[in-house]
Amino acid sequence: MKILVTGTAGFIGFHLAKKLLERGDEVIGIDNINDYYDVNLKYGRLKELGIDQKKIAKNKPVSSTLFPKHRFIQMDISDKEEMEALFKKEKFDAVCNLAAQAGVRYSLENPHAYIESNIVGFMNILEGCRQNDIKNLSYASSSSIYGLNKKQPFKTSDQVDRPISIYAATKKSNELMAHTYSHLYGISTTGLRFFTVYGPWGRPDMAPMLFTDAILNNRAIKVFNQGDMSRDFTYIDDIVDGCIKVIDNPNKEELYQIYNIGNNAPVQLMDFIQALERSLGKEAKKEYLPMQPGDVKSTYADVSGLIDNFGYKPNTSIQEGVDQFSKWYKAFYKQ
Repeated sequence: MKILVTGTAGFIGFHLAKKLLERGDEVIGIDNINDYYDVNLKYGRLKELGIDQKKIAKNKPVSSTLFPKHRFIQMDISDKEEMEALFKKEKFDAVCNLAAQAGVRYSLENPHAYIESNIVGFMNILEGCRQNDIKNLSYASSSSIYGLNKKQPFKTSDQVDRPISIYAATKKSNELMAHTYSHLYGISTTGLRFFTVYGPWGRPDMAPMLFTDAILNNRAIKVFNQGDMSRDFTYIDDIVDGCIKVIDNPNKEELYQIYNIGNNAPVQLMDFIQALERSLGKEAKKEYLPMQPGDVKSTYADVSGLIDNFGYKPNTSIQEGVDQFSKWYKAFYKQ
């Protein structure tokens, strides 16, 4: 297949593109390489895909030196004209939209960035599919849309009309927009509500990276809600496996689908920290703090839909995943 993967300089997009290329798909990757976090990490991911940083220029394709079927373009999905031209030229078989302004806490500081990327950008993706008769679209939603829901595990049938961050509101908007395009234009759209993803090449604003940096540099880690939190931590390989199953099997009857994608087993934050301590061979100094605005106490994914329809089976243990992450971290940051 010829697949457009947006956000390939990002954590999940990079891993997905790499896996698709390794099995022989043609992948066009795009990313605006913004400075929300360290761009050196983004360029490092692209290097793993065979993309030479020196050759990257805005809206110019760069061919991979490692994968003959890969090209990368520095492009912003909110750029209507460039996106229209890309879709018209390339004639994709499938699109997986993982480009977005990420981060719950940052959305409190810069909400406009989320509207531009997550709403305007997603509109351009939907229009690209409609105008070019692409019937296979998958995209990133988020567990954040469950907001303050108390009943767990979170089910896709739960009410999700009360988001508590603008980030979550944009992700809910994506699902509503996708539903409209499925209904009006017969496009198969599959939204994946990602739960807490971790692993090698992860985001620096996420707990595993923040904790590891602090532990290795003898600083205290910030433990919110006094440590009384849990997350459905999901290893990146399990996430990518689920994404590929969805790309390979677009819905033929029920065109609009939403799935949770997670580990289906929440982990206490303190247990995750202990796994990290074991992996790094060093105890963390801890600063216990109250809950942050826009945050939630726990997340727990009901992934029965993916299991029943696609045979999805996350099987990476927390300690195994943390060990892989810390091994990569120490190699990349030379610690």
